[in-house]
Order: sequence, then structure tokens, then C-alpha cells
Amino acid sequence: MRNNRWSGSLNKKSQNGDPGSIGLPHSNSRAIATLAVDRVLRKGQTLDKALQDVIAAGMSTRDVSQVKALSFGTLRWHHRHELIISRLLQRPLRSRDKVLESLLSVGLFQLQDARQPEYAVVSSTVEASKHLGKSRAAGLVNAALRRFLRERDSIMERVLEEDVGRYSHPQWLIDRLRTDWPEQWPVILKKMLEHPPFWIRVNSQQHARDDYAVQLEEKLDIDTTTLPGFEDALCLDRAIAVADLPGFSDGQVSVQDAASQLATALLAPDPGMRVLDACAAPGGKASHLLERTRGQIGLVAVDLDAGRTLLLQSNLDRSGCSAEVITADVQLTESWFSGELFDRILIDAPCSATGVIRRHPDIKILRREDDIKGLADRQTSMLAKLWSLLKPGGRLLYSTCSLLMEENATVISRFLEQQADAREIRPLQGQVLAVTADLEGPGYQLLPGAAETDGFYYALMERLAV
Repeated sequence: MRNNRWSGSLNKKSQNGDPGSIGLPHSNSRAIATLAVDRVLRKGQTLDKALQDVIAAGMSTRDVSQVKALSFGTLRWHHRHELIISRLLQRPLRSRDKVLESLLSVGLFQLQDARQPEYAVVSSTVEASKHLGKSRAAGLVNAALRRFLRERDSIMERVLEEDVGRYSHPQWLIDRLRTDWPEQWPVILKKMLEHPPFWIRVNSQQHARDDYAVQLEEKLDIDTTTLPGFEDALCLDRAIAVADLPGFSDGQVSVQDAASQLATALLAPDPGMRVLDACAAPGGKASHLLERTRGQIGLVAVDLDAGRTLLLQSNLDRSGCSAEVITADVQLTESWFSGELFDRILIDAPCSATGVIRRHPDIKILRREDDIKGLADRQTSMLAKLWSLLKPGGRLLYSTCSLLMEENATVISRFLEQQADAREIRPLQGQVLAVTADLEGPGYQLLPGAAETDGFYYALMERLAV
């Protein structure tokens, strides 16, 4: 029982609280995954950035895959794990030893996976503590995980009594979803704990979608499904490396969720039109617009981040598409706008990204409730600024990957009230309309799970001649 109450400091090697500087053997994927998780929890890094930092060159493909699977799975369930850990340890960990919380969370994730032998999980997690420079904590890790195995039923009964334990999301987000979606919120939260589906977009300039589906079946033994009304979308029955998709390097196919692909159908530019894609990186919607119009639009793609702009250009090049790519703050129009108004504008607005949590579980950790008002204010400002760049008779599509009304219908309702020359138009019908949720306000909302897509919001508006 002494180890259960352990909370002392560790060896000097980790006194600075950052074991990330310790050299780890490539084979110790649990320790490396712990470092990635810890960087998200304590340093506020995105999981993608954390993985870049901790995965060493030369690591085998198998080990990289395991590190990623452990990191994603652990963060997906970490809010539940926090409650479990608080019951396993009689004293909170000191700040310099908080990496052990990440390690225990990795261990709990594996113990909840029936494919992992329990004795092997405990042993390997204890071993990982040593690789992290926390040898003195090996007894604590061993005792905590073994206690969980002994008392699992009683611990889980108490944990699952709480919203956070039941749904493994922060309480503020659970409350928001319960308010915004009083009928759907439990299903939304459940779906956001699942592995995301693997959607691709077939380049209609190069292939018929059904022909490409045949290629996948014949070459890779992959079955696919379609979503009525989403003309270029295919859902694969299993995930594969992007580079293994036939024709990926030649732009024959791109990875893009079906809900994200709806932007092109809604904006529907005609050949010869001048189109602005604001916040355009990484380029999925931009390249789709160009593919669907066979490049016969004048597309201006703007993004603030220079690194993401390079990725945008790379994706356009791979797809054989051409656009004017600009690195700039899209709201500082004096720095990039030529003075020629646009026929179509796409605002893929910065948002909470709550609709893509199952793809990016670190969002649950990094996003805070007090972020939402600031995001909504920024979205409102962006709408007002870019509306002036739209021709009379032109159309603007507002898009987010958020599930929260404050960023979606509320923003658009306020904009329509204040903008006398704006009116909403609702072109969706039939099977596409059937997969959107009922909204009292303007726009369309797709929810995770309704059609196995991510959560996206769209509102299409036309500028009246006044």
C-alpha cells in the first residue's frame, strides 16, 4: 500500500519535468506515446505537432503506427482516465511528475482493449516508466494498474455516474451539446469516441467514382460505400496509408470527408467566375472547386500561415490545379485584394473544430469554453469584412466544422439581421437534405454519425442589388 500513496520527487534526470529530452529506444512505443500525450496535456501542443517532435527518424513503420494508435486512443478516452486515476492515487502527483498521469492513461487505454493481455500491459507500462527516467515510480505505476484490475467494477461504476466519465468529454462541451442538440447529444458524444471513417474524393476530371471504386476492390481488396448526393465521395471499409491509394501522387484522389465535400456543391461556381477561398489551407475545398469546374474559374486562395500555404500549393499541384495562392490575413484586404469583386466567396472560418473531434481528440484537451465567444466574434468580423468583396448577385458560403450554435446559426442570424443586402438561399433537397439536422435558424448542419461524416455547418447567402 505504500506505493499507492507515493508522491515524492523522482531522479535528477527528470527534475525539470520534461522527460522529452531523454533518449528512448525506438521499440518502446508506450514511452514515446506517453511523451506525445504529455505534450498535449501539459504543453498545449496539438497531437500532430507532438508526434512530429517525439517520433524519431529511423523508427520502424510498425512502431510509428503503434505510437500513433496509443496516442490517439489515450487522448480519446483521457477525460475518463483522469477520473479513474484520481481514484487510484491517494495523493495528487507533483507537477514535475505529471508525466506519470500520461503514462497511466496510456496503460488504462490498453487495459480497456480486450486484445491486450492484462499482465503484458502492466509489465510494459512499468517498463516504460523506466525509459522515461522515472524508475522510482515503477512501483507506483505497477500498484495503480493492479489496483484498477482488482477494483475495476467498483471504480467504473463510480466513474460512469459522472457525465465526464460516461462520455469522456469535458463537462462544458457536454453541457453545450445538451443545450444545442437536446435530442441528439448522447449519440453525438458516442460517435465522437469512435474511429473516424476513411472518406476520399475522386477527381472527376480523371475518373468516374465507380471506376475508381472498382480499382480499390481489384487492387487492394477494399470495399467502398457511397452517400447519395455526394457525387465524388467514397468511404473505404478500412483505412490505408494515403500513399497507397492508387493514383494519389497524380492527383486522381484526395482524402476529404464527405461533409467537407458538400462545400463545392453548395457554392456551385460557373466557368469564368472569380472565386475567393478564404482560409484556404490545406486546399481540399479549393482543389475540389477547381476539379469540378475543370479549372475554368479564377480562384484566389488566401491563408494566413506560410507553412500551410505551402501545403495548399502542394495539394493544388498534385491535383493538377492552378490558383492564385496568397499568404496573408484575409481580413487585411489592403494587403492582397486587387479591387476586382468576386462572384463567389467561400469562408471556411476558424472555429472550435468540435465537429472533427473523433479525428483530432486533442481538441477536447486544447479547446476551452471561453474560446467560443472570441471565435464567434472573429467569424462575425470576417463575414462583415469579406461581404464587401462580393458582387451584387454573388454568393457567399460560410462554413465551419463546429457543432456549436454560437459559432453557426447564431453568427449567421446576427449577420442577416445587420446586413440589409443579404438573404439566405437553401438549394439542398432530396437525399442530401435528408442527412442534415433540423435547425430552427439559418443554414445546414451535418452531425457526426448521421451519415458517417464529420460535423459541418454551412450557410449560403446571396448579395442583393440595392
